[in-house]
Amino acid sequence: MSIFHACDIRGIAGQDLSDVAARQIALAVGFKLKGEKVVVGGDIRLSTPRLQKIVIDGLVDSGCQVIDIGTVATPMFYYAISNTSATGGVMVTASHNPAAYNGFKLVLGPMPVTEADVYEIGELVKAGARGYVKGSVERMAVVEQYLAFTTAKGKRGSLKVVVDAGNGATARIAPELFRHLGYDVIELYCTPDGSFPHRPPNPALAENLAQLGETVRQVGAALGVAFDGDGDRVGFVDENGRPVDNDDIIVLLARYYLEQGPGTIIYDAKCSMVAPEEIVKAGGRAVMARAGHTFSKAAFLTEKALFAGEISGHFFFKELGYDDGMFAALKICEFVTRHGSLAAMVDSVPNYILTPDIRVSYHGQDKEAILKVVAANLAEYKLNLIDGVRIEFDDGWAMIRSSVTEPLFTLRFEAMTAERIREISRVMLDALPASLRQAVLEKMPSL
Repeated sequence: MSIFHACDIRGIAGQDLSDVAARQIALAVGFKLKGEKVVVGGDIRLSTPRLQKIVIDGLVDSGCQVIDIGTVATPMFYYAISNTSATGGVMVTASHNPAAYNGFKLVLGPMPVTEADVYEIGELVKAGARGYVKGSVERMAVVEQYLAFTTAKGKRGSLKVVVDAGNGATARIAPELFRHLGYDVIELYCTPDGSFPHRPPNPALAENLAQLGETVRQVGAALGVAFDGDGDRVGFVDENGRPVDNDDIIVLLARYYLEQGPGTIIYDAKCSMVAPEEIVKAGGRAVMARAGHTFSKAAFLTEKALFAGEISGHFFFKELGYDDGMFAALKICEFVTRHGSLAAMVDSVPNYILTPDIRVSYHGQDKEAILKVVAANLAEYKLNLIDGVRIEFDDGWAMIRSSVTEPLFTLRFEAMTAERIREISRVMLDALPASLRQAVLEKMPSL
C-alpha cells in the first residue's frame, strides 16, 4: 500500500512506514524547504517518539532550522507555525486512524499541501534526496502559549461538559482549556495512551461515542465532546447522550458566525443538502469543497471564509486560520450557552433521508480508474466531479469517492423521500463494477 495520500503521508508504522522511509521523507521535505525554519511536533502514538526523532535528524541534516515542540495536539502544531513565522512543518501523527498507524501531516508554505506536493515528496524519496548542509534544532514549549492564545479567542461559560479525549493528544490539554474558561469539566479517557485502549480514535463514528453519551446522561451534562487521536477532529453528543451528525454541527456553527454578519461558509461534498440550504437561509454564501482537510482548508483560505466544516469533524475558523477540534467544541458550547438545549437546536435543523458513510475496503491501485468508469457509466446524469463521482438531482444525490486517508471507497446517498433514495441508489449501484457493487450491497443500510 502506498503511504503517499492526497492530503498527507500515512501507513502502518514499522511496515508501510519504516524508519528508513521516515528518514528519506524527512530529507525530501528538507530538500523542498531548503534550509527554512520548520516546526516538528508529534502525537502520543507509541511509534511517534522514534519517528519524530528520525524526522528532526533528517531535517537538520538537510539544512533546516528545526523547532521541536515535543508532544502536542495538531492544532498546537499549527499555532506554533503561525506564532514562530515558520515556513513549514511536519506533524507526526496518523490522526483518527487505529493505533498501529502513523504518518506525517506536512506544511510546506502558506497554503495547504496539494496532491502534487505529496507526489513530489514521493519522487524525491525515490530519487534519494540527501542533505549537504547541517541545520540546527531548538526545543520550544508551546502548551501554555497555545492555552493563553486559544482562551483569549473564546468566551467564558459555566456549562457542565464531558470531555472525551479518547486517550489521545488532547488528554491533558482539552480539560485544562475548558476549565480556563470556567466550564465544569467531567473527564473521560483523559490519560494519554497511544494504544487507545478505550475506544478507536475516530469521533465521527457514532459507535465510538457510546460511553460518552452514557456519561453525559449519568452526570447531567449539557453536552459531550470527543476528540480524535491528534485533536483536529471533534464529535458531539447532546444532553440526551445522542450523537450529533456533523452536518448539523456545520449548520449550527454557520448560524453562530452568520449571526455576527454575512460571509462565506465552506462545506464538503459529503454533506447533506441541508447544509447549503441552511447556510443560505441564515444569510451566508455556501461553497462546496472536496472532502479532505487540505482541500477544505484551501477553499477556506481562498474564499476568505468565516468558517469551514467537514462531516469528518474538521472545522476551520477565521480567528485562527486553521482547524482545531478543541476550538470547535468551545464555539458549540458558546452557542448552547446563548441559545439553550443542543438537542432542541439539532432538532430544529431540517432532515432529509441521508445514509451514513458506506465504507468499503479496497486495496487495489486502480481506484481512480474505477471512478472514471463510474463517471462514464453515469454520463447522462448531472455530474459533479469535485470529489469522486457525484450525481445530483433536484431532490437528492449519490456519490462515490476514494478515501484520502484509508484504503477504501466511501459512498453516500440522500433524497427527500424513501422511494427516491432507493431509486437514486440503484442508479449509482448499477454504474459500479460488479465486484464493487456486491461489496457495497453487503454494507448498505436498509433503505
